Amino acid sequence: MASAKEPASSSRGEPEADAGKRPRAIEGENFLEGKLLIALPGMSDPRFEKSVIFMCAHSTDGAMGIIINRPVEGLRFRELMEKLELEFSAKETDMAVLFGGPVETGRGFVLHTGDYESSDATLQVTEDISLTATIDILRAMGQGNGPRHAIFALGYAGWGPGQIEDEIRANGWIHCDTDTALLFDSELDSKWTRALRKLGIDALGLTAHVGQA
Repeated sequence: MASAKEPASSSRGEPEADAGKRPRAIEGENFLEGKLLIALPGMSDPRFEKSVIFMCAHSTDGAMGIIINRPVEGLRFRELMEKLELEFSAKETDMAVLFGGPVETGRGFVLHTGDYESSDATLQVTEDISLTATIDILRAMGQGNGPRHAIFALGYAGWGPGQIEDEIRANGWIHCDTDTALLFDSELDSKWTRALRKLGIDALGLTAHVGQA
């Protein structure tokens, strides 16, 4: 499992857009931390097409986030727990294992509500949302003692210093405030359109105008 306190290494996210945020991006503030990063049409890397990413960390050193709407095909959480030889109560609800990003895909990350905390391994991102990356939280989840809401992902998306700011200016991403209901919702296929709708953007209309000035 990866360290939740580890900053993102240089790796690829993909372009992003919001001209109104440029001054803060240039100043290197952590304006993306705790936000949802939404891929815009025209994304060149299929790994990020129509992706919604919860941003866990953002500073002058880089950025790190977890894709929250891309499942790992053919793998469910119950099956993963069995492979790890961890208890998974029959009372617990199964869920998708997410493709969190192309970096460190063998490592697991749990995004969860703030009612669970590991003193040395939980990164509090916002008042309500934390990131934990230890086997202990999986044991707790399997026994019914975990956080109220959680999603599990393999891998993460990372950016080096200044990279995400450049991608924002290149109009590959847009961002919005996080909606916890959307974040933890199991309806993955609609998260991209719902995230855009939070900004008043119709996905069909946005797609139709890609490439136009």
